[in-house]
Amino acid sequence: MASTDFEDNTEEFKSEINKALEQALEEIGLTAEGYAKLICPVDTGRLRNSITHEVDADENVVYIGTNVEYAAPVELGVPPKRRAQPYLRPAAENHADEYKRIIESRLKGQN
Repeated sequence: MASTDFEDNTEEFKSEINKALEQALEEIGLTAEGYAKLICPVDTGRLRNSITHEVDADENVVYIGTNVEYAAPVELGVPPKRRAQPYLRPAAENHADEYKRIIESRLKGQN
């Protein structure tokens, strides 16, 4: 009876999946950032220009946001003085299907 040798490629496989996920998160971050900038209310442009994203590959998440001090009152509103003008939440929520397709495409090795 012939013996068969098996090679364990588990670590390489995990590494490739993690790399694909990180690339997908980066693409999602750039895409969501673009959507947020498109709908962000503009007065001086400071808020829109401050919108960015950050990938946390260890947690498999991407954060979209800004460090401008008045970003939250614009997004959420300050009744009764200022109505909410959401730009971050819609950029994330309204394009969930697209983000899912990005992940699927990257995991399938399609760019």
